[in-house]
Amino acid sequence: MSRETLAWLNKNTLIGFTAKRGTAWHYRASQQGDEPNHYPGPIPIADVKRRLFHWEPVEGSIETTYLTEDGVTRLIDPTRKAIIRPDTGHILGVFKQGFRIHEYKRWLVGHIETILDDDLSIGSAGLLRDGAVAWVQIEVPETCTTPEGVAFRPFLSAATSLDGSLSSTYQTGAQLIRCDNTLSAALAERNAKQVKIKHSRNSLARIAEVRDALGIIHQVADDFAAEVRHLCQVDVSPGQWTAFLDRHVPVPSERGRRRTLAETKRAALSRLWNDDERVTPWQGTAFGVVQAVNTYTHHEQSVRGAVRVERNMHRMVTGGVDDLDLATVQTLEKVLNRPVLGAVA
Repeated sequence: MSRETLAWLNKNTLIGFTAKRGTAWHYRASQQGDEPNHYPGPIPIADVKRRLFHWEPVEGSIETTYLTEDGVTRLIDPTRKAIIRPDTGHILGVFKQGFRIHEYKRWLVGHIETILDDDLSIGSAGLLRDGAVAWVQIEVPETCTTPEGVAFRPFLSAATSLDGSLSSTYQTGAQLIRCDNTLSAALAERNAKQVKIKHSRNSLARIAEVRDALGIIHQVADDFAAEVRHLCQVDVSPGQWTAFLDRHVPVPSERGRRRTLAETKRAALSRLWNDDERVTPWQGTAFGVVQAVNTYTHHEQSVRGAVRVERNMHRMVTGGVDDLDLATVQTLEKVLNRPVLGAVA
């Protein structure tokens, strides 16, 4: 991942519904530009196009020159091409000729425009890696709250890349209001509700799958609420929490850096479990375990090669949050010696 500064992210990410999220967005890039990147309500689709996707990627040839005894020799590779951002001159990727550009205006904005209405609006959008990765996230306008006190906003994200790091990906999730965590909304199915389309010549033939994927956001609220209910009904005793830590963060027997790092991580997780209001309302349940690990990963785990906000956003749009939460549940199942999640009706 790149090392974008907070100033760069502030200009190239748009955050909506801040009047409803409140201080939950405190860790995002701070206001530094003349035009605010935070919106009290939904983000106008015209602003997404104007501020983020005002440029179109272009293809360029792959050429090189080298010196020989006869002078300068120039070679062109006809089998490969470069993808270029013309307004900045950045080369975003080099590929074989079969690579197909998925233009942001079409694959991210155009597809979701067909389902935007009074019940669905743009909640966030942005560029990463100098514009090589982009996403648009749509949300319902009102915050949902489960009987267990979990306030969340269901979303569907559309993301793609021009550097080959990400297929065009459409998937669901849930954003928690209290702590600004992103949680999986499909754990009970053991896989995310996700559609991925590679940048191949045949990608346009799968547009119907994109439209089907976009239609499932209305199911997310019910699915996630049922997931929370089930997880809150699974008791986790103090001894089982310790056993979970032993599996999740084993401490090496030999002294050294690895042992110090493990002990530090265990201490942070235990502090979240016992004393942090983002976790303690659900202490003693499977949801509390998922929330502790998820909160630690979002807000406290060391970040290398990127700023934290970029890392969290990248995890959200690539489906890394589903892998994170599912791994937590699977570890807990080994401790409890029984399934934690069954089929959610």
